[in-house]
Amino acid sequence: MAPEEENKSSIAQAGEDLFHFAIEREDTKWLLSRLPAEASVKPAAVEYELQILKIISVGWSISFFLAEWPEKQQLSAIFWEAVREFAQSLSTTTEMMTGQSIDYFQIVKDRLDGYLEALRRQPEARNPEAVIGPEFARRCGNADDLFTVYTGGRMFHGATSRVRDYLQAANLPAADGGNPSRH
Repeated sequence: MAPEEENKSSIAQAGEDLFHFAIEREDTKWLLSRLPAEASVKPAAVEYELQILKIISVGWSISFFLAEWPEKQQLSAIFWEAVREFAQSLSTTTEMMTGQSIDYFQIVKDRLDGYLEALRRQPEARNPEAVIGPEFARRCGNADDLFTVYTGGRMFHGATSRVRDYLQAANLPAADGGNPSRH
């Protein structure tokens, strides 16, 4: 192990680990491969939105599960800065390849705002997946497509559960066992 890695704080390591989980694509591919042909949305739209939803879900989980933890802001800042740098790299590459300027970080921020607004509009929802799934399907082009609603809800639930498990394994204070479906 390099000296730099040995000196990395547990918060910095958690931020790095959570970022790498957020951009890892295996669960996106897995969910996309299970989207039935009967779904009335374009698979490319689902794939694009799934990856954004995963990033958002990880960032949301940090704030949710560590709500009362004093270092939450530091961990969140590390995570979102890594996302910003990654998005900037994607934006630059896209512009070089297509000649079009796209701000991927702004897209992520706008999606986060949209999901948060959907949650605010439905405070009576029994769990976040009941709101996130339909909002995800709307983003994909058809809010009424049950296959897409389920896919978005499953990504949100899977990502938040894995973040909760990671925080607990890292001995970071995940809130009350951290099941967002109970809140």
